[in-house]
Amino acid sequence: MERYDVVVVGVGGMGSAALYHLARRGKRVLGVERFDIPNDMGSSHGITRIIRLAYFEHSDYVPLLRRAYELWRELEREAGEQLLHITGIVEAGERIYEGALRSCSDHGLAHETIDGREIGRRFPGYQLPADLPVIFQRDGGFVLPERCIVAHVNGAIARGAVVRARERVLEWNEIENGVRVRTERGVVETERLVLTAGAWSQDVAKLPAGLVRGVRQALAWFQPKQPELFAPERLPVFNLALDGEHFYGFPAFGIPGFKLGRYDHFGDGGDPDSISREPSMADEVPLRTFAERYFPEGAGPTIALKTCVFEPSPDEHFLIDRHPDAASAIVGAGFSGHGFKFCSVVGEILADLVVDGRTSYAIDLFRFDRFGP
Repeated sequence: MERYDVVVVGVGGMGSAALYHLARRGKRVLGVERFDIPNDMGSSHGITRIIRLAYFEHSDYVPLLRRAYELWRELEREAGEQLLHITGIVEAGERIYEGALRSCSDHGLAHETIDGREIGRRFPGYQLPADLPVIFQRDGGFVLPERCIVAHVNGAIARGAVVRARERVLEWNEIENGVRVRTERGVVETERLVLTAGAWSQDVAKLPAGLVRGVRQALAWFQPKQPELFAPERLPVFNLALDGEHFYGFPAFGIPGFKLGRYDHFGDGGDPDSISREPSMADEVPLRTFAERYFPEGAGPTIALKTCVFEPSPDEHFLIDRHPDAASAIVGAGFSGHGFKFCSVVGEILADLVVDGRTSYAIDLFRFDRFGP
């Protein structure tokens, strides 16, 4: 029977990073992915994903982000391609502005407090309310999810990792000297198991009821009427809570479209295998309405519509911890739609927990016991 030091289940953003960091430490590691590598079935896709230092969700994320930036730059050098693009970021609206400002203050982050009028003057693609308080950070930007996954996987393979796609994990159980994992193609044994199954984590990781659920989200790319205003050097990424909604977006990159996403916390949810991946006009309408109101020169014809599946935890903070019922398993889950920027450092943390049984990073916020016994 095949035996490994570590098996990583799920080779998306987090799993590919864990695979890479474990291989860097000399572990004989196997990555098993149910779909393709990369794929568009979960949330580790979409050409661009936001990265930012100020974090309205919780200031404890900021030290992890500092390290994430460092690790993305290291990976770029190894891969020989740019993975992190700096555009600046505009943040405004209920909860976001106050939280980002507090984060900047707590951690001494460079930022400007300006208004919508000034943002429109600097970046004419924006047409925000003139008196809207805005935080602008020059360090914000985007990472390239599919390319990041490929770079992590290539780096792991170069160090001896084995990666198998199109192979579903059916069952895993602790045994006397590790874990036995049964897949569609056979059985392997391992000393340690890393479970990074995204929206499938509830079942695949055998978590206590209700810790992770899949929630469908929609993305749109619109052809700008003035493309020069929506180039990366002219349009910062943004994170905006306006009109009772939460939208985020990107300059045109990769395909000829201005990209918009909407956090739909009450979208179709549940079993990710039953969630429709087919976008519809109902998905496009709120995105187009927002674009027409605040980015009118970007609201041209639709270039693309896509869906993805977020994996929120009950409080929308991550789940990074030893499995509550299996001492040989480590879980990385519940990344709740805001996790990809952290992949590089989460991979390092997961490797710490596997190899050392602990990590120097502050991850109490992500422990299972915050929900009680």
